Amino acid sequence: MSAAEAALLIEDGMTVGISGFGGAGDAKAVPLALVERARQHPLKIDLVTGASLGRGLDGLMSEAGLLARRMPFQGDPVLRRAINEGQVMFVDQHLSELIEQIRHGQLKAPDVAVIEAVAITEQGHIVPTSSVGNSASFAAFARQVIVELNLACSPHMEGLHDIYIPETRPDRAPIPLVRPDDRIGAPAIAIDPAKIAAIVICDTPETALPILPPDEETQAIADHLIAFFEQEVEAGRLGASLAPLQVGVGSIANAVMHGLVDAPFNNLVQYSEVLQDSTFALFDAGKLLFASGCSITLSGECGQRVFGNLEKYKDRLVLRPQEISNHPEVARRLGVIGINTALEFDIYGNVNSTHVGGTRMMNGIGGSGDFARSAHLSIFVTKSIAKGGAISSVVPMAGHVDHTEHDVDILVTEQGLADLRGLAPRERARVVIDNCVHPDYRSALNAYFEAACARGGHTPHLIERALEWHINLARHGQMLAR
Repeated sequence: MSAAEAALLIEDGMTVGISGFGGAGDAKAVPLALVERARQHPLKIDLVTGASLGRGLDGLMSEAGLLARRMPFQGDPVLRRAINEGQVMFVDQHLSELIEQIRHGQLKAPDVAVIEAVAITEQGHIVPTSSVGNSASFAAFARQVIVELNLACSPHMEGLHDIYIPETRPDRAPIPLVRPDDRIGAPAIAIDPAKIAAIVICDTPETALPILPPDEETQAIADHLIAFFEQEVEAGRLGASLAPLQVGVGSIANAVMHGLVDAPFNNLVQYSEVLQDSTFALFDAGKLLFASGCSITLSGECGQRVFGNLEKYKDRLVLRPQEISNHPEVARRLGVIGINTALEFDIYGNVNSTHVGGTRMMNGIGGSGDFARSAHLSIFVTKSIAKGGAISSVVPMAGHVDHTEHDVDILVTEQGLADLRGLAPRERARVVIDNCVHPDYRSALNAYFEAACARGGHTPHLIERALEWHINLARHGQMLAR
């Protein structure tokens, strides 16, 4: 069918599952056709994906009034505005959990799934493109499936995927994955061909992810982290090849990983969700042996180099469903080092990954929570200030908490690194203030902490002043009153 004909299969009020994770492997033609239809004949859908979509699709669907509900992650400024204005109901979820909730009837299964494919096998099975995300389960649970066969994708993607679907609880066996390079499933999404309601041919290149290059601050963060890893190796707590690396999405985490190119560690492996430019920089430098993820999301230049020469990397890569790539059972078994990005954290180590000013959604928790509690080392990185110094990323009390102090081991800014392991709250606060805070804010945080300690408590706070910095920011555009 044409994309417009296939889009007619989607009706008002339906739940629609679309492939895509981090702007990779998302359906492209049918969502655009659905946007055009909604502009002419208004309709609403509940949209579920793997994570964010590329090519501005979330924003276009939002502008067209198409979205009633969106889950589990997004990264589009237009949709973000609609969410914060209450026009779209956004459900922010741990990325490993959405399919579990659909599988066990806690969430409605998709009526229609739209899955991008590089090929359809002789058996009618779907070979995904640059992400698996939730596609395999969407195809299994949906009543109808639309396949977008994208001719722009490298045929070498066939054989890249490892599709493993856990059994329904309570009789589930352990996930038999004990090494990042294990293959435990099938190379394609098995599906009854009778469920395929349409095949749409398109020829649309993958979205290029805008990734900022490393700068002085991100290099400093990387240097602090590398020095910490060297100490861990010297103490015998890590081997020379460290442990499987999980790295969150975004320019800061990607830049930190780039720092490992020149670090004294070899034979690294990655067990992560999104594989970014830094993954292939480490491959090219001979530092990385293998990378497992659920998506490959690259900048324009890196994407041309990698997807145009995929056979060079293929035997060292695997893409899995996100409920496997992000599964806490597997992360705990493998002992991953989780490196994720914080918007802010407080003096006791509580981390906010999602809400600006405590109320306004940025993107979502993503996979950071899947790894933070289960990681061998749970690390959060951020620059110490934002908006030209008007905002401190280290505050007395986080305006919103996604990762509690109990799940956070290491905090890093360009100012330094705070190792919080084995420390009580008062000790944690001192280490955070001394090592991570920008000099412009250090004396103010010291004054707050000392006054809070004078009042007492296991986790000392001045409750009436704890969110004063956020109030100042909302009223005056800066955290410290001048």
